[in-house]
Amino acid sequence: MPDPICSSIRFNPIFPIIGGLPARLALGLRVLLWVVLPALLLAACSAVKLGYNNAPELSYWWLDNFLDFNHPQSTQVRADLAALQAWHRQSELPHYIKLLEKLERLALVTVTPTQLCEVYGELQPRLQAILDQAEPSIVALAPTFTSEQLLHLQRQLDKRSEKWRAEWLTVPLDERNARRVKQLADRAEMLYGHLDEPQLALLRERVAALPFDADGRARESQRRHQDVLQTLRQVQRATPADTSDRAALHAWLARALQSPDAVYQNQQKIATQASCQTLAALHNSTTPAQRLAASKTLQSYQADARSLLAAGR
Repeated sequence: MPDPICSSIRFNPIFPIIGGLPARLALGLRVLLWVVLPALLLAACSAVKLGYNNAPELSYWWLDNFLDFNHPQSTQVRADLAALQAWHRQSELPHYIKLLEKLERLALVTVTPTQLCEVYGELQPRLQAILDQAEPSIVALAPTFTSEQLLHLQRQLDKRSEKWRAEWLTVPLDERNARRVKQLADRAEMLYGHLDEPQLALLRERVAALPFDADGRARESQRRHQDVLQTLRQVQRATPADTSDRAALHAWLARALQSPDAVYQNQQKIATQASCQTLAALHNSTTPAQRLAASKTLQSYQADARSLLAAGR
């Protein structure tokens, strides 16, 4: 249930599925609306190449925390994540390199909210491609989960919900807004360098005005948690001759990517537009030196991405 600025994509329940991504690219699909989004998802790792090359192992442990794999599952998941990463290296990294090049050009000029929302739009198909590639592995793995594993998953999801509620639902509005501003500022400074007080004031003003329905996000998160558990239990009860498993899992993935709740969908559209406006305003407030710093940072990420791509050939 992330902040609409810091995390505008709505797929918390399917985050494990994209484990074959570089760790920070996976994160970046949850912070898509940043002006130089791929830069942020790559930058969050102190060593981009190391993070990418270790992504299958890191993702495995993340998944295992939720599902407590047995030995056969562990072997298969590790193999599937390695294969997913190999596919991503050759098929998807070129798309990110092109986007980084585009964002490098934007970093030096004034931008519009429409341009930033176009970045969001360009990355959405990339997420769909990852899900399409991972779906056969999910279909094969899901029926093997035991009742004990699904109970473990439920407990872990409940813990996440409780933590989020404690951080976002039970705190005063001023404290919540201050946390959102800090998140935004920290991410922006990864790209532009130090923000001055007028820029921080801009963020505070925009955050205070941005839509953030914490209760609605809590309800959507619960829907997603219940959906994944119900789907996996349905698959678990299916007979070997039942061919509906794939259809049930495919439908779940679609619901995870796009909520069936029309009210929530509309709220997300409003939040997306507001985020694009805020990020455009922040970028346009930056100095020539800040924009040059952003451009150089993006160039370094392009070099890292090209190196990662070449290493897989």
